[in-house]
Amino acid sequence: MYRRYAIYVTPEGELGRVGSAWLGWDVLAGQAVAHPLLDGIDLSRITKRPRKYGLHATVKPPMVLRDGATIEALELAAGQITENFAPVELSGLEVSWIGSFLALTPQGDTAALNTLASTIVAQLDHFRAPPSCEELAQRRKRPLTPSQEANLVRWGYPHVMEDFRFHITLTGPLKDAARISPAVVAHFANVLSKPFIIDHLSIAGEEEDGMFHRIARLPLGGKT
Repeated sequence: MYRRYAIYVTPEGELGRVGSAWLGWDVLAGQAVAHPLLDGIDLSRITKRPRKYGLHATVKPPMVLRDGATIEALELAAGQITENFAPVELSGLEVSWIGSFLALTPQGDTAALNTLASTIVAQLDHFRAPPSCEELAQRRKRPLTPSQEANLVRWGYPHVMEDFRFHITLTGPLKDAARISPAVVAHFANVLSKPFIIDHLSIAGEEEDGMFHRIARLPLGGKT
């Protein structure tokens, strides 16, 4: 039994391998991975915050299931959505500075990806238990725009719908991103310029220790 469930993009192949090593956790296998050794960079420290999620991009944020909802029903409903969406192909990824952290962001037209994300958020929302007062207060510690506040009230999370921005988080907050960024680019050099194809989504579950594990793979455009 997991504490929370989320719908993620979870890269596989070479990107999944190098990304899992960077973070120190493989969400696909559900196990720790050794970090590469980087001169002058404490990789374990700067990746501590995102590590528990593994290499991922959030589509539907972690949620507690409402009373009566089951993971089996969630998987069935999510699969019925994804089988009607074609894989999304983007021209590549780039290292970007988002607020105080570094992430991989997509290059190319993201319209199809945004449509997929908004559909998942809306059509699976009946599985979500309402957020607690404490969770809402935590979200509001950072200033929210009017649309983000509306999203928080309606969907339980501010960064969805028109405020959704696809990204794969690589670090926690940094004060020296200019020094860290070249190491990120070098680590991911072999995959950044390649087409980035999203051909599946994943349901991930959060264990009691806070670590996320992939528990279902949901192909786009039909089962594989």
